[in-house]
Amino acid sequence: MDPGKVDGAFFEEHIYPRLGADRADVRLGPTHGADFGVVDVGESVVALATDPVFVLRELGAERAAWFAFHIVVSDAALSGIPPSHLSVDLNLPPDTTKEEFGTLWEIFDREARALGISITTGHTGTYAGCAWPTVGAATTLAVGDPDELVLPTGATPGDRLVCTKGPAIETTGILSVLYGDALDRPAETVAAGKERFREASPVRDALTAAAAGPVTAMHDATERGVDNALHELAAASAVRLDAERERFPIGDGVREVCEAFDIDPWTASSEGAVLVSVRPDGVDDVLGALAAEGIRAADVGVVREGSGVTVDGCDLPEPTSDPFWDAYERGREKYGVQTAWGSAFD
Repeated sequence: MDPGKVDGAFFEEHIYPRLGADRADVRLGPTHGADFGVVDVGESVVALATDPVFVLRELGAERAAWFAFHIVVSDAALSGIPPSHLSVDLNLPPDTTKEEFGTLWEIFDREARALGISITTGHTGTYAGCAWPTVGAATTLAVGDPDELVLPTGATPGDRLVCTKGPAIETTGILSVLYGDALDRPAETVAAGKERFREASPVRDALTAAAAGPVTAMHDATERGVDNALHELAAASAVRLDAERERFPIGDGVREVCEAFDIDPWTASSEGAVLVSVRPDGVDDVLGALAAEGIRAADVGVVREGSGVTVDGCDLPEPTSDPFWDAYERGREKYGVQTAWGSAFD
């Protein structure tokens, strides 16, 4: 198997046919391009999603833990319902110290309190064979009113397509934090790239957009970037997306940092960016609400009948790989580790 998240073909062949028992209370089960599932419980719905606990220690303790936390709560937030409960399984390497665990868990607790999330259950232990950065998994639940639920399968022909933040947010932020000071780039470019790391959470984007207007679907741009997210949103809703490149927002420093590592920003991981399909009469409200929160966003295209994705009138190839990890490894080999575990989130 190739590294990273499996693609749609693998999902359809190996996962989708084997999903256990059929239950009437499952409103949305596993679907390629969907970030979460949904279960009916009484008069409420529960959106739930599971992701790896990914602690990239080279970022420094506070950044690494902050990023790990927001990865695991982001998918449930794309339901439009605020995340409410969290189950965390930590499978740590045997040489993990109590101090290292304490720092990680203190930040999980802090971020959960800030978002009103209860850490309700979980498991913690050290085990042979476990290694950083992937040290377990977590499941986030978002419990709320069915009328507030935004399904990832709901994009409808005629809707407008909004993108927040733009391409390569995660990639630019992480590479700038890890290696920016060693790059042959102006200090202001490096500083701008580091600021992108602060944007590497889609939680505020999703909840702000959903509360502002008639949002029909949302999807975040993680592995294989914005281009892959376009394909996954189109697949989940069985529609075609027509987008225009020049309309997408692009953060300061993104082009320059991606150029320094010779990578395509449109296929590079962009945790923090969200694609939102919106009824035409709600676009101004959604963009206004995002702007009021200081979140870059733009109307970048339209939802149509059909399948696939076009950009500037041409069919967009579906990405098959993400350049982030190769750039990370090349940077590590060339520049070494720049940040200690105990470094602050400046």
